[in-house]
Amino acid sequence: MARRAVLRAVAGGGLLAGFGSRGAARAQTTLSPEAALAGLMDGNRRFVEKRMASFQEDLDILKQKTAEKQEPFAAVLSCADSRVPVELVFDQSIGQVFVARVAGNIASAEIIASLEYGAAVLGTRAIVVMGHGGCGAVKAAIDAKPVPGQISTLYRSLRPAVDRAGGDLTEAVKANARIQAALLRDSSPVIAEMVKQGRLTVVASYYDLATGRVTLV
Repeated sequence: MARRAVLRAVAGGGLLAGFGSRGAARAQTTLSPEAALAGLMDGNRRFVEKRMASFQEDLDILKQKTAEKQEPFAAVLSCADSRVPVELVFDQSIGQVFVARVAGNIASAEIIASLEYGAAVLGTRAIVVMGHGGCGAVKAAIDAKPVPGQISTLYRSLRPAVDRAGGDLTEAVKANARIQAALLRDSSPVIAEMVKQGRLTVVASYYDLATGRVTLV
């Protein structure tokens, strides 16, 4: 799908119908950006209070024939850390959250493209960039020690947050979430235009591993 075509669709106030294949995804949600974000945060409250509702919804959805479509109302850019189960954290069932995961929750070109697809094609109304406590990627960037393979390629994207936080891990994680959220808003014409039109919100957040609570930062 050409970026120019996406921009034309967004500028016109409509969403792309899909990629032309049978059963292509189409925007379904009628939620406002504010309601989409509230839905995630309400789900996190249920998660923290241990009164989750999504498991039964998962079973109900699995019994239905939903392979032809998805209807996510929000997207989350999360770290790849195995301790951050995004759907559980927000108590959302299958097909409700469009999740992109990468170490350090970095807004790389591929991640931006994925979130553009979620917003412009699937109709997500909120993008939450979620850092988390004890993030190994951010800690590695703070330490800046020699590491094997391609791990050090993360450092360049994480370094601005490390410098801003003065080496404090928690503050660096929060700063990184804010920086990546701003990058999404500023570097993607698709996302920027939808935010300008009031059809999308992009926020930064922090997930506390000990309490399970997500807070906006």
